[in-house]
Amino acid sequence: MKVLIIDDERAIRRALREILEFEQIQVQEAENGKDGIESLRANSYDLVFCDIKMPIMDGMEVLTAIQSEKIEVPVVMISGHGTVETAVQAIKQGAFDFIEKPLDLNRILVILRNVKDRNHLVEETQVLKATVKKIKGSKIVGDSEGILAIREMIERVAPSEARVLITGQNGTGKELVARSLHELSIRSKMPFIEVNCAAIPTELIESELFGHEKGAFTSAVKDKKGKFELASGGTLFLDEIGDMSLSAQAKVLRALQENVIQRVGGEKDIKVDCRIVAATNKELRKEINEGRFREDLFHRLAVIPIHVPSLNERKDDISILAEHFLNIVCLEQGVKLKTLTNDAKKELTEINWSGNIRELRNVIERLVILCDGTIDGKDVSRYANPK
Repeated sequence: MKVLIIDDERAIRRALREILEFEQIQVQEAENGKDGIESLRANSYDLVFCDIKMPIMDGMEVLTAIQSEKIEVPVVMISGHGTVETAVQAIKQGAFDFIEKPLDLNRILVILRNVKDRNHLVEETQVLKATVKKIKGSKIVGDSEGILAIREMIERVAPSEARVLITGQNGTGKELVARSLHELSIRSKMPFIEVNCAAIPTELIESELFGHEKGAFTSAVKDKKGKFELASGGTLFLDEIGDMSLSAQAKVLRALQENVIQRVGGEKDIKVDCRIVAATNKELRKEINEGRFREDLFHRLAVIPIHVPSLNERKDDISILAEHFLNIVCLEQGVKLKTLTNDAKKELTEINWSGNIRELRNVIERLVILCDGTIDGKDVSRYANPK
């Protein structure tokens, strides 16, 4: 364990050092907040003891700097003039704990134990998240003919700058295809920004996409960048593009044609450079015929069309997907890995999956929660389609 002491009083630093070194803890010191922050930038610590009243930069300023620079370390504030208000303010601002001078040995030992427990829990959580992320990844799961064709298409298209239109029913995994395109592209280290066009009210979609200037409308209290600007250099994923208003469609078309946008309430052209991947569950040809979608925008978006089949069209993948989600859910729930019997898998393949992969994932989660270590066909029949 490595601890940093930030305090302008040499006697306090020495007293803390003696206690900590007796506990076999490595200690470094800083005699003011400025030096303390510089040390935190250059080194990694398991705990910081920081005095509140110091010259140059006081303890609350140090705490603010740690928070703003996203330095991951628990901070214990020290004060010779401790009050309830000071302690509450420090904790609200993100301090791990608060102690008063003169230092109490037992209190320090309790803090050390709590920090060790906290750090151990953080490490376990990070390992769990990394494991779940590795399992989830951006891998498109399945060996059916349709999925193999999509994987091949992604590998061919991803390195290009071509715009892609992904079609398919809700819950089929269109976002996963979009993320795979981004992660295999030359833009992979830049942002992947998603906009759900169906979830944003019509009157706000243009502000969301293009940003706005302060005062453009009643609630526009400051300038705001839109998703096109935020995605510049990376990929902008326009999900449910078929639900976008005709007014917003016209502005998106201009952005695609000229690679420039204007914020709502602004007059200045802003250059943007993002690859567009769009998705929809609607039949855009029908939307065009009925006047709800611009044909010129459709042709701009659908340079490369990719259709994601429904789960009912890829029944051969259900067993593989079920095992995949079983691993993920057991990890997320923190339970021992459960097993699916062959008759459970057979029962799953006979279900009409109107909700597609999203529904399958929810059913597997339900089975993990409600069933014992082995999930059989009777469990699936009982819990997969609740009345």
